[in-house]
Amino acid sequence: MNKKLIFLALSAAAVAVSCEKKGNENVIDPEVDLIGDITEDRTLESGNTYTLTGGLHVKAGATLTIEPGVTIEAKDDDQVDYILIEQGAKIDARGTATDPIVMTSERKEAGAWGGLHICGKAPINAGTGAVSEIGDASYGGNDPEDNSGTLQYIRVEYGGYAFSEEKEANGFTFYGVGNGTTVDHLQAINGSDDGFEWFGGTVNVKYLVSTNNTDDSFDWTEGWQGKGQFMVAYQQSAECDCLLECDNNDNSPAIEPVSHPVLANITLVGNNSDNERGIRLRAGTHADIYNAIVTGKARALTTETAETEQSLVDGESVLNYVYLSTGVTSDNDEGSVLYTQDMFLEDGTNKVDQTFSLTDNFIGTIDGGIDPTTVDSFFSAGNFIGAISSSDNWMEGWTK
Repeated sequence: MNKKLIFLALSAAAVAVSCEKKGNENVIDPEVDLIGDITEDRTLESGNTYTLTGGLHVKAGATLTIEPGVTIEAKDDDQVDYILIEQGAKIDARGTATDPIVMTSERKEAGAWGGLHICGKAPINAGTGAVSEIGDASYGGNDPEDNSGTLQYIRVEYGGYAFSEEKEANGFTFYGVGNGTTVDHLQAINGSDDGFEWFGGTVNVKYLVSTNNTDDSFDWTEGWQGKGQFMVAYQQSAECDCLLECDNNDNSPAIEPVSHPVLANITLVGNNSDNERGIRLRAGTHADIYNAIVTGKARALTTETAETEQSLVDGESVLNYVYLSTGVTSDNDEGSVLYTQDMFLEDGTNKVDQTFSLTDNFIGTIDGGIDPTTVDSFFSAGNFIGAISSSDNWMEGWTK
């Protein structure tokens, strides 16, 4: 066993023994660093600050409970700090609007630590043997209803640790996570990679905020087929890339299950920099997008690959009440353009070259739109265009 493995094993043992009973739960002592493997149910107690000093893996059969008001702070040291929920394990992290859970870093800089990663058993299109980009944990399977637990009212700050130019960690990463998992009211802020990324899976999400993450605000690939409502992206740094980067599979665009999320009530605000794409539909992805505002990008909506463009032409993908500050362009490098701006405007609900009156950079909606409850029972009533109105600021209290 090498020294790193010895250190992890000893640290995991320290976590396991340094607990005190709280009813029938094992409460972790806040004086003990979080690192290593959690193999039995453990609780981080409300009001405490815990120090993360490496990789924390929650193993199959165990649940990590994080109470409202807990702060987890990654130490500024030579370790790669991250939290990973493995297949068969669960996280029960339920903050509140007035007492959110905060996962942050001692060093207040983008890329200071590795963020939160969840691995599930829902379908992906990356084949067998897929492992997470951080922690090398298996993910994917054949259970779309797999349950990895609950994430509510959580803020992840300064994520995006870079292993190399090609491998960085996001704020929140969902690997093959199933729709038995509850995900709502999450913010990823000031990270150096994506705010949120989905690698396949079927997990549904509501009330997500991606703020100034310097790669993509939201990113999906490998067959994500979940639903999302009330999603806000706001970019400040000139380094920020796409507001939505949307892939099926780079190596095989038609491979199944095909990425096909259904999204409603989203507001995406770019930084007017040279990183120009807003929604980038490519690599074979399908998507249904309703009631969306996209602004602050030179090219608000771009399409790529024959498979993605054909899905729009055939109506397999739906863009409905999507309002853009600029227009629609194709980056299809395979020859003829299959989907055009005229097609985007055909149904009469979509608009280009719009000017939006948003306060505090992203607050404001437009009357009208489709009632998303008619699309799917997952959605809440929201027959307006955009994600967040001045009369219902669901970000208040728990976000930065």
